[in-house]
Amino acid sequence: MQKLTSGQIAPWTGEYSVISRNGRTVGTIHVNKGDRLPPTQSDGDHFEYSSKK
Repeated sequence: MQKLTSGQIAPWTGEYSVISRNGRTVGTIHVNKGDRLPPTQSDGDHFEYSSKK
């Protein structure tokens, strides 16, 4: 699974899981391809693409 961080460009349109530094899913967001991923609530969090919606 590709880990993406805040500020990176979303490679696909769809749902992205917000993953905490300890590996737990703490939320999901919808992002369109080409948009920047938003800031996370905690340092060390990242995004992983989960599905098209």
